[in-house]
Amino acid sequence: MARTAGLFPASAVEVQPGAHHFPGYLSEIEQDALLADLRTIVANAPLFQPVMPRTGKPFSVRMTNCGRLGWVSDRSGYRYQATHPETGAPWPPLPDRLQRIWVDLVPGAPAPEAALINHYRSGARMGLHRDEDEDDKTVPVVSLSIGDAARFRVGGTKRGDPTRSVRLDSGDAFVLSGASRLAYHGIDRIYDGTSDRLSGGGRLNVTLRRVSVSE
Repeated sequence: MARTAGLFPASAVEVQPGAHHFPGYLSEIEQDALLADLRTIVANAPLFQPVMPRTGKPFSVRMTNCGRLGWVSDRSGYRYQATHPETGAPWPPLPDRLQRIWVDLVPGAPAPEAALINHYRSGARMGLHRDEDEDDKTVPVVSLSIGDAARFRVGGTKRGDPTRSVRLDSGDAFVLSGASRLAYHGIDRIYDGTSDRLSGGGRLNVTLRRVSVSE
């Protein structure tokens, strides 16, 4: 991981104010170590298929969480909760590795409470949306990519604002903060076969979030 003093490591590329891309942030060894952590999490909190509120339309990704809280979506809406929606068990704890990454990328920010893990297979995508279900919407959001590359799109705080596209490769990190903390963003496509990190292909995205207002 980058180890440069300051708000962001020197490797950061500012895509737009508050939106920073960190190409190659995790080395191959670090990716393997994180992947081992994620496998342990999934073994204890299996991936589930969320559905859209009201319509019940399934997402094209499967997901799970770790940390004190986890993000879920079902017919009743989007929310954070302390238990897995299918097993009823508490989410696994946030690994030390993810906490260290958080401190490295957003030093001084209140500790993360949730890590949402999205599993993208071939053809999966995520439409433009804002991360706005948190009580504290000022703390940055940190995301990490493992596996096949993806085309990430980020815009402004209004749905119709112009957008920019960025290719996220395995090991990349991305931070939404400041003016881009509530920016619309999404995944347009997965570039199949661009990584052999995951058996069977696909991509894992880990999004670290602070949910509660810190005291």
